Amino acid sequence: MSVVEKLPVIAIFDIGKTNKKLFLWDKNYRIVFEKSQNFPEIPDEDGFMGEDLASVQSWVLASFAEVQQDPRFEVLALNFSGYGATVVFVNAEGKAVLPLYNYLKPFPADLATEFYARYGGESEVARATASPILGSLNSGMMAYWMATASKNQDKGIRWVLHWPNYLSSLFTHQFYTELTSVGCHTHLWDFDHQRYHDWVEKEGLKPLLPDTVLANQTFPMSSSNLPVGVGLHDSSSALIPYLMQFKEPFLLLSTGTWCISMHPFNAQPLTPVELKNDVLSFLQYNGKPVKAARLFAGNEHEIQLKRLQAHFGVDKKAHLKVPYSTHLNALLSDQIKNKMPSLKEANAAFLANSGFEFRDLSHFENFEQAYQQFMVDLVVQQIYSLRLLLDSSPVDRILVDGGFSKNDIYMQLLAFAFPQLAVYGAEVAQASSLGAALAIHSTWNDQEIPINLVSLKRYEACE
Repeated sequence: MSVVEKLPVIAIFDIGKTNKKLFLWDKNYRIVFEKSQNFPEIPDEDGFMGEDLASVQSWVLASFAEVQQDPRFEVLALNFSGYGATVVFVNAEGKAVLPLYNYLKPFPADLATEFYARYGGESEVARATASPILGSLNSGMMAYWMATASKNQDKGIRWVLHWPNYLSSLFTHQFYTELTSVGCHTHLWDFDHQRYHDWVEKEGLKPLLPDTVLANQTFPMSSSNLPVGVGLHDSSSALIPYLMQFKEPFLLLSTGTWCISMHPFNAQPLTPVELKNDVLSFLQYNGKPVKAARLFAGNEHEIQLKRLQAHFGVDKKAHLKVPYSTHLNALLSDQIKNKMPSLKEANAAFLANSGFEFRDLSHFENFEQAYQQFMVDLVVQQIYSLRLLLDSSPVDRILVDGGFSKNDIYMQLLAFAFPQLAVYGAEVAQASSLGAALAIHSTWNDQEIPINLVSLKRYEACE
């Protein structure tokens, strides 16, 4: 009886806000196994809905045990990518002692006022930490709030771990912080001096933050010598395949619930106007800064699509059949000219709302016409967000990945708006998961990194 040789793989957990996924990648960076799970949110002590930490943790541990026992695979390493702006409060043994708080949980206004007054005001803290003022989305502020709250002083908090780093600790029982998480609009990192901001020490948070390591480091699993990565912030992780394949300057527009424009070649300090327009800097896996602009466009698309579906009585996939038409170029040009605000001013209101919700749907003849107008409204916001990064630091190409990269209207309008640039729909199989595998390549993979990690489709402007 012949023995079937096991396929050597790396296991990557890609833990998003909505979807929790496990992938096995072979040495050629092809996905050979995947599974996913969603979990209903549960209320914290204030009734605010958030992640069911116990259920996610149980699923992660059980799923890894399952693939380790699968006779088809030999797991050589393990790593994680996870959403940012989230911290876990654990005791000395690594057990969570507080809920996993939602980054949308309202931050106490009085605590924020006192904090910023002590450290030079909102503008100075935002500038130094390359983080717009985002409340609980500044996860360092969530850590400060909960770690110093009198109600939590008897909970035995020993460590504050960023979400990807917590997932790693489940397997290593070691506690570390890595730069892609700490440098992700947390308010923790001083970009001027490349260290924690002074407030972290003064407010007593520093002893709760484990030693900082680079994202390519691994530590042995507690039950074996299997190398385990410390995890990465998913946006930073998703950038890695592009940085490894493309050496000429590019901007990556990663589209999903958030549409995040990432400019790895723009190292200019953030201006006050940029900060007020939701531009930030975060750290790459190699410690270098990336300037980024955020737009909640995927969320807006989901909300307005439901409104359109209800009004016109169409099914959930009707928008997939709506064609691009060149007459939309004129609509876009008109809105760029008459509705797009100046890049020299703070325009948070423009970025926060596409304006489509105020349009009377009865003025449209059908769903197709309404959806086309909605996409024009959405793309105008996106153009403004992109120009916040590009006007001061031009590139030759824009790479768009994620859901909108497959939306022909969106892509054609971008190509029309940036005729001097090459606009590509980029496709990478599970970029954040792939990035986490690539980050520790030398630990488990003795082959060369493939040169075809990213496939591109060029969009030419249509007149």
